[in-house]
Amino acid sequence: MIWEGIAVLAFVTMQRLAELALSQRNTRRLLARGGHEVAPGHYPFLVTLHASWLAVLWLFGPGPPVALVPLGLFVILQLARLWVIATLGDRWTTRIIVLPGAPLVKTGPYRWVNHPNYLIVIGEIAILPLVFGLPGVAIIFSLLNGLLLWVRIRCENQALGR
Repeated sequence: MIWEGIAVLAFVTMQRLAELALSQRNTRRLLARGGHEVAPGHYPFLVTLHASWLAVLWLFGPGPPVALVPLGLFVILQLARLWVIATLGDRWTTRIIVLPGAPLVKTGPYRWVNHPNYLIVIGEIAILPLVFGLPGVAIIFSLLNGLLLWVRIRCENQALGR
């Protein structure tokens, strides 16, 4: 039913807007504490990619019945996202902000993976379109996201001294 798809997309849209607000707040605070942004040049492309992905889902997603297995996987990814955000606390942001002298976070999911949030984003971009039966959207945006993450992770690793 169409309302199920609208509900899922409304949730994801509101979540992304809330995350952007949190990110902006944390970015301001980190910069005020002496942090500095690294490699901001690719950030507009990242925002454009995510906004386009969501817009395409709004355009083509609502309508077909929602597939429950991919939706369940997407919910699990959202719980993992909350874990990442809670672990980083006021250091979580959508930008690459380095706070001189601050140790790398090595708790929560960071005990096992250097970039758990990027793994979550990879899963989200691939799985949410499958909720609506849109494998082509999943493939195209996954490839574009992979290209951007290749750039971003290299910049972040260099900034963090990895």
